[in-house]
Amino acid sequence: MKILLPVDGSDTSSRAVQYVIKQAQNSKVAPELHLLNVQHALPGTIKGVADQAKQYHHDEGIKALAAARRLLDDAGVKYAYHISVGEVGEVVAHFVNELKCEQVVMGTRGMSSMANMVLGSGANKVLHLVNVPVLLVK
Repeated sequence: MKILLPVDGSDTSSRAVQYVIKQAQNSKVAPELHLLNVQHALPGTIKGVADQAKQYHHDEGIKALAAARRLLDDAGVKYAYHISVGEVGEVVAHFVNELKCEQVVMGTRGMSSMANMVLGSGANKVLHLVNVPVLLVK
């Protein structure tokens, strides 16, 4: 099974990673796991700084993925990781289609505003935009 696991460095995304690890350890066939961190685009366009913005998004994505990667490495679970820029729902839907993922596993809320306390806006958008099962971990 191909699983897309969007992570943002939050406690809920770490719990989603721990859930996937537990499922992988109990499965006879290891899942094909894809970690995804979605960075928000920087506001405005400034000429001549595209390379710096790209490096900034990469560095911030690596930081956000660090805890998840550590958990997976410690558990011996294989994975690929991806960093992208855009709106969470749209980027997750793109990766689901691009990678032909069969499931999305994600936390119910990340490090976004308090307005989306119960179900984060990213998770809500993913539910509406993908045509595969979405498992939300709180």
